[in-house]
Amino acid sequence: MEALIPVVNKLQDVFNTVGADIIQLPQIIVVGTQSSGKSSVLESLVGRDLLPRGTGIVTRRPLILQLVHIDTEDRRKTYEENGIEGDEWGKFLHTKNKIYTDFEEIRQEIDAETERLSGTNKGISDEPIHLKVFSPHVVNLTLVDLPGITKVPVGDQPNDIELQIRDLIMKYISNPNSIILAVTAANTDMATSEALKVARDVDHDGRRTLAVMTKLDLMDAGTDAMDVLMGRVIPVKLGLIGVVNRSQLDINNKKQVADAIRDELLMHHIRDCLPELKTRINVLSAQYQSMLNGYGEPVDDKSSTLLQLITKFAAEYCHTIEGTAKYIETTELCGGARICYIFHETFGRTLESVDPLGGLTTIDVLTAIRNATGPRPALFVPEVSFELLVKRQVKRLEEPSLRCVELVHEEMQRIIQHCSNYSTQELLRFPKLHDAIVEVVTSLLRKRLPVTNEMVHNLVAIELAYINTKHPDFADACGLMNNNIEEQRRNRMRDMPSAVPRDKSLKSPGGQALSPTDLPEGEAPKAGPGGEQVDGGTGGWRGMLKKGEEGDKSSFPSSPQKVNSINLLDIPVPVARKLSAREQRDCEVIERLIKSYFLIVRKNIQDSVPKAVMHFLVNHVKDCMQSELVGQLYKSGLLDDLLTESEDMAQRRYEAADMLKALQKASQVIAEIRETHMW
Repeated sequence: MEALIPVVNKLQDVFNTVGADIIQLPQIIVVGTQSSGKSSVLESLVGRDLLPRGTGIVTRRPLILQLVHIDTEDRRKTYEENGIEGDEWGKFLHTKNKIYTDFEEIRQEIDAETERLSGTNKGISDEPIHLKVFSPHVVNLTLVDLPGITKVPVGDQPNDIELQIRDLIMKYISNPNSIILAVTAANTDMATSEALKVARDVDHDGRRTLAVMTKLDLMDAGTDAMDVLMGRVIPVKLGLIGVVNRSQLDINNKKQVADAIRDELLMHHIRDCLPELKTRINVLSAQYQSMLNGYGEPVDDKSSTLLQLITKFAAEYCHTIEGTAKYIETTELCGGARICYIFHETFGRTLESVDPLGGLTTIDVLTAIRNATGPRPALFVPEVSFELLVKRQVKRLEEPSLRCVELVHEEMQRIIQHCSNYSTQELLRFPKLHDAIVEVVTSLLRKRLPVTNEMVHNLVAIELAYINTKHPDFADACGLMNNNIEEQRRNRMRDMPSAVPRDKSLKSPGGQALSPTDLPEGEAPKAGPGGEQVDGGTGGWRGMLKKGEEGDKSSFPSSPQKVNSINLLDIPVPVARKLSAREQRDCEVIERLIKSYFLIVRKNIQDSVPKAVMHFLVNHVKDCMQSELVGQLYKSGLLDDLLTESEDMAQRRYEAADMLKALQKASQVIAEIRETHMW
């Protein structure tokens, strides 16, 4: 069992060399108020007068004290190697291999080292002093002496000296592998003990707290510490121990005290902490090994390294698009999956939301029909009006198609960052190479964007160039629509009253056709089946002329006079009116044809645009990326500049390598412990 404490001492030395405290080693932390007797307790354990003594605050820096028990063989070996005579000696970490055989010199060196950082006027420092004492009269222990808790600043101490000392104490006792030695003077009230208070802040159940009562010989007459030592006042699981510190006479007489109980206590604590300590070292070793692998080895062959990095980036970029990348996102779609989403969800739904007749009113349709007939009334719906209107609607598909190209281009740009962050960590070593790769790929994407946009524009222009009314789907739709119209016409004819003549001419009672001028006087003109008025009386052009002649005869003299001309542009045109049955039928036919042909074109665009984007943008970038990167970057004049590491990369690699070596050495030290050492 005694072999465990030297193992922990070795671990302490290993991590002290790299200045790291990431491993929390088992040790005894001495905590107490100022002048409560902490240093005296430590001197009792060492058996030598080696710590600075005095009034007020004397311990102003943490002192990590390692007590190493040596036997006769160790003393003989030390004498042969260093020429040191004597049974006991000490060594400081900051003085390297210097050996002190005079313990008075050790105390002076502690004073000098304390004043070097903390000054000479009561200042404190959190930088520890490491002292190792070799003696056949000590037990194997690792202890830490801390500055005493104080309330009022003195000398050069800052106003927050109490807070600084408390933070320093908490830094050490927060280590779950430490044992807290809470020192309290017996001539004070145990309930007001600052040492026990700070110990309870980190050790709520008192599992690793040992209370020590000093100055029992200085208690007031008629009082005793029986209730406190029996645990009736403040229970502590490791117990309470009462000690009588050496008096000044005892110090002068070099009185030695040994306490084997401390030895057993610390060894059992180390045994409990050892499995967790081994696990912690193994985990940290794996972490630092992974970190060192990420930093990479120093570059020897720059040409080969550059080519490997370019090739790896290009391969990872292509794999991200194809969905075979090593690092797959789980929080959002990226790469090829997002491009597929753009094609079939974003672009597809946008096209489906476009209304075939959106922005097109019945008046627009009627106006197009009239404009297509020119000055002649149309007997049939002109085909030119259909082409004019359907082109206008098909043109609306160009904007969402170009937006689809833009979204895919943005995703291709995002893949660059994805590959840099997750797939090719080596690029982080060379920031200039990373920036150069990003610039080359971005430039390649930028060059392909107008080419792809032009192709998509041409796809829409192709549809506009020739309106194929012989398209099989369109012909089927037209046939079905004609059947519906014919059926509706027959239904209307069937529903008309039999007494109403079905021709547009007016018949006389004798069966002869009547002209508008032959109608009886005062009878209004009749409306034809198509809704057109049949001119009669003064209702038509003839009526207008006849009315004008009569007006001339009644209103003007027989002498010829100049008649005022009529400006047709001054006659107001009605803005809205009710459409005739024929106009409604013509508009309905055109709208149905537009909708039918628009759906055919939309289906073609929805299929051809993703194919064009894949061919002209995505696949072209995949196929040309590596050759583009090699052509732009693989040049002898750029090797040194591109493969320049960041300023702190070499330093981080060096620190990680040192820490990994320390962890491996610590693992070897623990591995030396045999099963028999555990009991």
